[in-house]
Amino acid sequence: MFDKEKIKKETGIIGNSLPIEEVLEMIIQISPVDISVLITGESGTGKELIAKAIHKYSRRYTKSLVTVNCGAIPEGIIESELFGHKKGSFTGATEEKTGYFEEANGGTIFLDEIGEMPLGTQVKLLRVLESGEFMKVGDSKSRKVDVRVVAATNKNLLEESNNGNFRRDLYFRLRTVNINVPNLRSRFEDFHDLIDRFSLLFSKSNDILFRGFSKDAISLMKQYDWPGNIRELKNFVESVIILEKGNKISADIISKHLKNLLNDYDNKSLPVPLDKSSSQAEREVILQQLFVLRQEISSIKESIEKNKNNEIKVLSDPNNLNQINNIDNIKKVINDNMIGELGINELEKELIIKTLEKFNNNRRKTSKVLGLSERTLYRKINQYNIEKNNENE
Repeated sequence: MFDKEKIKKETGIIGNSLPIEEVLEMIIQISPVDISVLITGESGTGKELIAKAIHKYSRRYTKSLVTVNCGAIPEGIIESELFGHKKGSFTGATEEKTGYFEEANGGTIFLDEIGEMPLGTQVKLLRVLESGEFMKVGDSKSRKVDVRVVAATNKNLLEESNNGNFRRDLYFRLRTVNINVPNLRSRFEDFHDLIDRFSLLFSKSNDILFRGFSKDAISLMKQYDWPGNIRELKNFVESVIILEKGNKISADIISKHLKNLLNDYDNKSLPVPLDKSSSQAEREVILQQLFVLRQEISSIKESIEKNKNNEIKVLSDPNNLNQINNIDNIKKVINDNMIGELGINELEKELIIKTLEKFNNNRRKTSKVLGLSERTLYRKINQYNIEKNNENE
């Protein structure tokens, strides 16, 4: 029997958080059992690593693991790629082709981005899952294949099936077992392990002097939402190391590079990926503002600790709502006991409260400044039980 630490060591899965422990437990339980598996989770969470682990600890580990990115294959040739074709079956078919399923015979086929597969191809995939039979394009003879199917998607396939974009029968056939890979936001306790691994591997393989990340730098990184998950974090760590050769990575360095990262999303430096829904986009807007506010709080804290007698000037929020001229007024912007390790919900609530106070509970102005719709602001006021008196609509 494989234990979790051995799996992590041999597969590159990183972390000790409860969500990762649950995923590892699932791998141990289902890998030896010859059933189909559906791996779900956001883009960049490491679904392919899970698929590789399932194959590695299965009874098919001596055979091939064939990986297919369904979203990268044009609709017109995906059936030929998966099942092969006969010579002369279509223009350009100058010789017979072996498909991915035949190549994976006896082993495992990993169908990544299964939600992008055309409906017509889904019918043929369902047949393979149910009977182990398929036909090459242009052939009239059925062939048998013995393949374990592991699929992955960042889409909600049940919702896709309700919208007619994915076959419901295929969805239920695929998800004999469902492993949901956690996003990075739900496993921040793994941050140190992830950053250490990415840093050491990259610096070693590229012979770069690396002095590590400071505690404050890592704390600041936790304030960012990381919509690209582990893939985005890995790329970010490697970028910082190469651009800051020889330097210990401080909070100031992280602040600079995170701002550059946020600039990649749009001209307003807000993390709003274009493929998100309006409600998700609104959430990203306020998370970005909270990130900026968190940076300012850290700066305030450092200034207070360095010289409590000096007056300091700082913006109360990222929208230049007002100027704060002394330490006493800082408390009007954010409570003393809120300075430090703040959760996103606490910061969000505090930001809404203080912005409402600034505009005398005028929700229209508050929602405009925060970049939220009035409807979303109302919902958050109810969610956080914020007082609704003295409204100035």
